[in-house]
Amino acid sequence: MHILIVEDDPVVADVLGMTLEEAGHFPSIAHTIEVALAELRHNDIDAVLLDINLPDGDGTRLARLIRKNHLPVPILVVSGNAGIDDKINALGAGADGYLTKPFDRFELLANLDAIVRRTHGHSSATVSVGNMEVDLNRHLALIDGVQVPLTAKEFRIVEFLALRKGSVLSKTAFLSHLYGGLDEPEPKIIDVFMCKLRRKLELAGAAGVNIDTVWGQGYILRETHSRDGKAIPTATQITSIAEDEIDAVARATLPRQRPAAQNQMFSEDSLREFHEETLAEQNMRADAT
Repeated sequence: MHILIVEDDPVVADVLGMTLEEAGHFPSIAHTIEVALAELRHNDIDAVLLDINLPDGDGTRLARLIRKNHLPVPILVVSGNAGIDDKINALGAGADGYLTKPFDRFELLANLDAIVRRTHGHSSATVSVGNMEVDLNRHLALIDGVQVPLTAKEFRIVEFLALRKGSVLSKTAFLSHLYGGLDEPEPKIIDVFMCKLRRKLELAGAAGVNIDTVWGQGYILRETHSRDGKAIPTATQITSIAEDEIDAVARATLPRQRPAAQNQMFSEDSLREFHEETLAEQNMRADAT
């Protein structure tokens, strides 16, 4: 996942970044709310690790801006402020969790995984699709209890699809999830990954699991049969839908990725509001001194 770390202490930010990298995530670091806004406007961010005490304001302001713009990105506050009021304010501003420094790195990763799962509607650490079970904690894909031999990137694709089952995911979203904006290859590499992944699932005996191509949009994971073999009511197979109907399905199931021409997660009004509040606070501090 592409994780945005909003932390003003460079040492702490680097430690958080290394922890995320070791867990297979791709961190981006912002030391201020201003930089964090730019990251969120121009990149597909899967989750935010947010400090409270930032140079240009309280971190809860960023959380409020994210929620004011109706963005579903999970937010985990990581702060040295252990007060009850701090936790209440952060959660009330829209944070999904609150972790007090210092903390164990495994505690951080467990909290992060949990809020990401909940954001996508999964309370359990496993996601079932047909006879396939995706274990998010152990990073395994199982078919009828037998592990499927997947590479690290192939599992991340399965994980990405499973958490967003039924939603059309663009190649750009896959690239961001796999590479985090660093040295990304051409989008056609996703087609290669999908071809290999489909073949491996087929050889492993996957049933009731379809990775369908939505032409001009991306890929979608569909569950056609549950584990007990019962058919799950679905629309007509994607290959038989007329082109205009494909567009309608894609629009109805499109997740939070934005079209390239509108790759801005925050409205201009919200950004203007942030700058006005920051200027007002600076003037108040200047008057006080």
